[in-house]
Amino acid sequence: MRRVFHRSANTLSRVTIFGFVFLFAAVLWITIAIGRSSYVTDVGVARPQPVPFSHQHHAGNVGIDCRYCHVTVETSAFAGMPATQICMQCHSQIWSTSPLLEPVRASFSSGHPLQWTRVHNLPRFTYFDHSIHVKQGVGCSTCHGRVDQMSETVAVKPMYMEWCVDCHRNVGKYLRPREEVFNMNWQLPANQLALGGKLIADYHIKDARSLIACSTCHR
Repeated sequence: MRRVFHRSANTLSRVTIFGFVFLFAAVLWITIAIGRSSYVTDVGVARPQPVPFSHQHHAGNVGIDCRYCHVTVETSAFAGMPATQICMQCHSQIWSTSPLLEPVRASFSSGHPLQWTRVHNLPRFTYFDHSIHVKQGVGCSTCHGRVDQMSETVAVKPMYMEWCVDCHRNVGKYLRPREEVFNMNWQLPANQLALGGKLIADYHIKDARSLIACSTCHR
C-alpha cells in the first residue's frame, strides 16, 4: 500500500498533541495566577482617597474604637463610612487649619459628604451583613487584617468565594468572644477549636450545611 504521509508525520502529530496539552496547561496556570494577583484582587493596593486618612494613627496610636467612625457596624449590613461631622468633632480643634484637611472642612461647610473610595467592594450578587458577623464573634481583623497598623488602608484578603466558604465550613477556627471583636491585639489561643466550639453553642450559630447554602450569601 502506498504511504500517503511521510513517517515523520507521526512524530509531528505527537509533538503537536503534547505541545497543545502543555500550552493549555500554561495558559490555565497564567490565568489562575493573574486571577489571584493583586492586579485583580487589589490585595495590598492602596486606593486614592479624598483625605490621607491613617488608621495606624487614629485606631493604633490614638486608640479610637472602630465603632466611633463605623457607627452602624453592629446594627446593619453596612459598617458605615464616617460622616464629616464625626471628623470635625476632633478636627474643629485639632489640626483645624491643616491644608490636608481642607476637603473635610469644605465638606462640613457645604454639607456634601466626602467621596471615600471603597477598599472592600463585594459584587452586587453577594450579600454580606457586618452586624451578623460581629454578633457571632467574628473579629474585624479576621477579614480586614491589622487595620490599626495601616497608614493607608488596603485589603489583606482576596474576598473570593472559596475564602468565605472555608470560614463558613470551619467557623470554630475563627470565632472569638464578642467583647474581643474590636480588639485588634487579640490572638487566637492554643485551645481555639475548643473555644470556637463553645462559642458556636453559646451564640446559637447554625450548622455548617446551612452556612454554605447558596441562599446564605446569594439572595
